[in-house]
Amino acid sequence: MTEITGDLTAKGMRLALVVSRFNAIFTEQLLKGALDAAARHGVETDDITVVRVPGANEIPLAVRRLIAAKRPDAVVALGAVIDGATDHAMLINTSVARALCQIGLDTGLPVLNGIVCAHSLDQAIERSGSKAGNKGFDTVVAAIETVNVLKQL
Repeated sequence: MTEITGDLTAKGMRLALVVSRFNAIFTEQLLKGALDAAARHGVETDDITVVRVPGANEIPLAVRRLIAAKRPDAVVALGAVIDGATDHAMLINTSVARALCQIGLDTGLPVLNGIVCAHSLDQAIERSGSKAGNKGFDTVVAAIETVNVLKQL
């Protein structure tokens, strides 16, 4: 039996973070968590590109252009979409998730979705750095591991 697993060593890895400015109170915390994870696992500051876009809906297009221009080892999308009185949040979350997945499949690069999809402000707070952790941190760790798995395939 052959088992392939990825480690969490990221020295020399080029990482891109695409961050939504909408709901910045949450996305800035996600970005801090993402940068912390990158630093703790050996990604050099010069090997990180941060791209800011207006909202979550704009993330996939920026990710696609970024991959074509910079060819990072992985891209992490960071945003926060919180339910309101309409189905708008669900539509955004679904379309962005599908688009990010398709970009990863089309390019062969890890494109990870670190967008917080919350039903309430409390849930968004919890996932952006309080008691439920920081989805930005967790998504960067997953990106590092995925890059290292793909190197072995």
